[in-house]
Amino acid sequence: MLKEYKTISEVAGPLMLVKQVDGVKYGELGEIELASGEVRRCRVLEINEDKALVQLFESAAGINLADSKVRFLGRGIELPVSGDMLGRVFDGLGNPIDDGPAIISEQKLDINGIPMNPAARNYPSEFIQTGVSAIDGLNTLIRGQKLPIFSGSGLPHAQLAAQIARQAKVLGAGNKFAVVFAAVGITFEESDYFISDFKRTGAIDRTVLFINLANDPAIERIATPRMALTAAEYLAFEEDMHVLVIITDITNYAEALREVSAARKEVPGRRGYPGYTYTDLATMYERAGRKRDKEGSITLLPILTMPEDDKTHPIPDLTGYITEGQIILSRELYRKNVMPPIDVLPSLSRLKDKGIGAGKTREDHPDTMNQLFAAYARGKEAKELAVILGDAALSDVDKLYAKFADAFENEYVSQGFEEDRSIGKTLEIGWELLAILPRGELKRIKDEYLDKYLPKKENEEKS
Repeated sequence: MLKEYKTISEVAGPLMLVKQVDGVKYGELGEIELASGEVRRCRVLEINEDKALVQLFESAAGINLADSKVRFLGRGIELPVSGDMLGRVFDGLGNPIDDGPAIISEQKLDINGIPMNPAARNYPSEFIQTGVSAIDGLNTLIRGQKLPIFSGSGLPHAQLAAQIARQAKVLGAGNKFAVVFAAVGITFEESDYFISDFKRTGAIDRTVLFINLANDPAIERIATPRMALTAAEYLAFEEDMHVLVIITDITNYAEALREVSAARKEVPGRRGYPGYTYTDLATMYERAGRKRDKEGSITLLPILTMPEDDKTHPIPDLTGYITEGQIILSRELYRKNVMPPIDVLPSLSRLKDKGIGAGKTREDHPDTMNQLFAAYARGKEAKELAVILGDAALSDVDKLYAKFADAFENEYVSQGFEEDRSIGKTLEIGWELLAILPRGELKRIKDEYLDKYLPKKENEEKS
């Protein structure tokens, strides 16, 4: 029998203080029973001697201090896990919202899992094909990696997230692949877009969806990414699946963290975010990876919107310290109608070299990747020079590089949100673009690969 307390002494916004409690622990769930019999949920935020500070999941309206009772459940937030989760849609606290039955599971896992022990990690080294050329060809995603997408307000990160969730796959026979998709603090319209898109394309069959809407409580927003990672840990390390976790939008999560911190009257850090924001994000991000002696893996793709497109804002800044690179969406490319508007030059996948090349993607991949980067960078410089000095100031080779830069954006980066390109197709497009340049300019590619892959007709014309 759970002990009940009628010692609520104060309610302030989303917080409530309960006195004379005994044996209550941090993170424990509780229930508040109103005089009308209505039950609301809460979670312990702080314990000080015999006082418990709890945060309400629902509104504090109607809570009468004298007549309301609180009971603590002796456990934290848990997620019932099972292979039957695939193809289902849940709210931010793991309750089904797709009119399907409740998940019947043999175990419930605490969502506050622990980051993976560095000594137990396996180094990420296998290629994940997203079907997006700007990622696969130039900023390759590796199994077990944490690779965030930095976006801006109004940029199409939702469409890119849905595209990657639909198209992502691990190459090779017999690999079980699943996607865990967590939408944090989104609008009903965005929620409907994700659910209908996954159902339309059949991607829902291998996906677990967690949907937290903008009007849901802040405490639920903090729980949603952990729900997703708990589901991913079960599928990866119990069911031996390769799991891609996509969380959008981490900025909404951080805003909820700031809201809770302000309600607790904590000393704020940068831009009002709590001083432990780095630690909090790290405890989530570091749950991704590969474990020794385990077949499965968790690859994490968090998406965050940078307020005012500012890369130095605390959330992208701290995320960049914890993760292995970043994919950056460009407003300039978006205005040019380049979709997805991935700016490849400031983007970086720190592990890309580990998962490409012979036996993984193709032997020519590393060389062509380096050459495309270099040629695009020089092409952009040539275009900037032409803006200042006019086309007459460019040499013939510079004009070819400028032409290459335009073609690269329009044919390689821009592919829309429906086209799924294999890595072979991506490499082929890269070679066709490199054929714009004289063979003598392709100094980063071995001659044997030039002989084998450079389109012959255009090569002969240039020579």
